[in-house]
Amino acid sequence: MTSSNVTLPGPYDPHTAAFLTFHDQRQRFLSGEDTPRAYLERCIERLALEDQIKAFVHLDLEGARAAADASTERFRKGEVLSVLDGLPIGMKDVVETEDLPTEFGSEIFNGWMAPMDAAIVYWLKKSGAYVFGKTVTTEFAADPPGPTRNPWDLNRTPGGSSSGSAAAVAARILPAATGTQVRGSVLRPAAYCGVYAVKPSLGTINLEGVSPISRSINHLGILAGSLADAWIITRHLSVTAGGEPGQLPIDGPADLPGAQKPVTVIRLETPGWGQAPDSSKTELIDWTERLVNTSIIVLDKSNSEPVAAFEDAISTIVQLSNTLRGWENRYPSYHYLDYNADKLRPTTRERLEKTPQVTLEEYKEAHAACLALRERYAALQDIAQVCVTLNAPGSAPEGMGTGDPVFGDANSVIGAPALNLPLLADDGMPLGVQVTGFYRQDADLLAVGRWLAENA
Repeated sequence: MTSSNVTLPGPYDPHTAAFLTFHDQRQRFLSGEDTPRAYLERCIERLALEDQIKAFVHLDLEGARAAADASTERFRKGEVLSVLDGLPIGMKDVVETEDLPTEFGSEIFNGWMAPMDAAIVYWLKKSGAYVFGKTVTTEFAADPPGPTRNPWDLNRTPGGSSSGSAAAVAARILPAATGTQVRGSVLRPAAYCGVYAVKPSLGTINLEGVSPISRSINHLGILAGSLADAWIITRHLSVTAGGEPGQLPIDGPADLPGAQKPVTVIRLETPGWGQAPDSSKTELIDWTERLVNTSIIVLDKSNSEPVAAFEDAISTIVQLSNTLRGWENRYPSYHYLDYNADKLRPTTRERLEKTPQVTLEEYKEAHAACLALRERYAALQDIAQVCVTLNAPGSAPEGMGTGDPVFGDANSVIGAPALNLPLLADDGMPLGVQVTGFYRQDADLLAVGRWLAENA
């Protein structure tokens, strides 16, 4: 039962929706007006909604309280560890944790305890943050969906695969949670649930201890109640845990970059445009028209040859992504099929059994195409600061399917940094704007994203 003073958010209005935030509270921790422990207890109070939204697969409230008490004492003594000290965070259950089970949404790993924390979990703890709980994911961050519901409408999906993370933030249980994306699994759930998300440039966060699905396009991202929290957490994780082997962490300030009005924006359609309802297309087009009214130049395939050429280049992006993932995720997927088929969910087993295996030659061709596409996209920075489009074909659909990830394929394959800005609505539900920048220019993207969030 939900207590009388803890209710689901709603109805959704992008102008009034408010979420739990963290970094704007730190001054109150420093002054003693508030404490990390009191902040945590307010989060725990919101767990009265968990029976309805089902965002978590495991919770560690005892450990969370101990960590919050230790953080409270550090603030009292003036010995704060970092900008994340006292942060309760949700950890998607494809990230290994040594003190909570890691099950990857699969019966195969029921109750499995990792021998050590993933790199990001280790550095979060070293920074004074702590894992509040493991959030629901689809099986192996693919499909089928888990039980999580959208807090804005319990009859609709929160998206996937980072479903529990998006729902926990949208329900104001937590200020932030982790997500992973190889297609659209950070940005789409954020869009469906109306929260902010940052997916940084490919390779800028260490993925050791994160489920190994298609490393060449796999990203870790942060879903949060504010753009500031999403950036600060992402950037801090990158510079502490480091990037993937051979990759540098994110450049940029520790705090949210100052707002920067773009001169030129590219509006992309992508292969997802034909699947989007007219109402969602209209919302995005009207929004970009408002940008024009602020003297921003908006390019699209109708008025720019380079944009038209890029739209043509990504017309087969879904197949390209399928080929890359099909080759790179052969292990451990086929190991599961060979040795634990009876424990796989039927949808997963059927997908592995019926999908033709990618050949090495097909993978070589896809790999070359991926590199060429990244170069083609990079050239667009000569004519614009960011690209914008939808993050999903419409608002969250009814039912518990995870939704179509088609709008996420391009930014994942390209490896560019991308945001979800919860600025629009359709059918009474959140409709996120995808804003994509250019590789390793994450701070510049955040500066433009901030301006758009504050002014557009």
